[in-house]
Amino acid sequence: MVSGLFLTYALYRIIPGSPLQAIMADLIQQQRRSGGQIDTEQIARMAQSMTGINPSEPILVGFYNYLSGIVLRQDFGTSILYQDPVFDILFRAMPWSIFLSVYGLMLGITATILVGVLMAWNEGTKIDKGGTVFVLLVNSIPYYVGAIVMLSLLAFRWGIFPSGGRAPRAADPGFNVEFMVGILQHGALPILSTFLLGFALGSLGMRANTISIIGSDYLRSARLRGLSTNRILTRYLTRNAILPLYTGWLIGLSALFSSNVITERIFQYQGAGWFLFEAATNQDYPLVMGSFIFFGGITVVGILIADLTYGLIDPRAESGSTRESF
Repeated sequence: MVSGLFLTYALYRIIPGSPLQAIMADLIQQQRRSGGQIDTEQIARMAQSMTGINPSEPILVGFYNYLSGIVLRQDFGTSILYQDPVFDILFRAMPWSIFLSVYGLMLGITATILVGVLMAWNEGTKIDKGGTVFVLLVNSIPYYVGAIVMLSLLAFRWGIFPSGGRAPRAADPGFNVEFMVGILQHGALPILSTFLLGFALGSLGMRANTISIIGSDYLRSARLRGLSTNRILTRYLTRNAILPLYTGWLIGLSALFSSNVITERIFQYQGAGWFLFEAATNQDYPLVMGSFIFFGGITVVGILIADLTYGLIDPRAESGSTRESF
């Protein structure tokens, strides 16, 4: 995380025509148009107040101060476009993006497991062949194309869901029925577009893992013991088949956030991805930098959660006295 942040910071400062140089050049042009005398020290202070980066400091010293400002004061700089602190903008937008991404990921994981196990359990049958064709077909559709089709049909043509926004404008924000139901209605299409187009490729991996386990000795022993099919599927087969995919699912949470940049723009859903798109198109470099840090942090947190919880999924990964030695 720190190395990625340092690389981003270094590129932010040293590349020709870097964002920091562009901000300083824009400030100089503003002073020239106003007829005032150009003061380089004042320009540097203004650039620092906007970005949290002092352009006159050496790279390593500046990075240390920039990182300290983020950790100690949550100082990501000030948005050029919105004239608000970047942290405040992202802090208000994060819950909405987390809402879309987490629910999309949960639905995608559930569908991945069910479809993959169903195809593997019926290997070679019409269910398996039809499911494989369906999964490959869905996987070939870009998520933004699916989002546009859903928006056109389910919102504009049939009017089943709202066409955009995060919540009803007329509803009072808070824990009331109208507002909460409105949130679900406005989030349905972005979540569905993420879910329907996100589970496809994982289902094929789940199918392959399940097929490789079906012939295992412990499954034959479970059948001989007279265990029910449901118990074999849930307790023995599915739990072991998801192990190779578990870490990838949590890391994929960051991919959902990055895909939300386009999805939130299509549905005019003002989450972190929507603000990142607005910042990139309007050259709001402090907000872009803060968004990159946010997405990088999500990736690290996903990997950390996967590492800490893997023992709950696979007891063989536990450490200490409960770990077996061979």
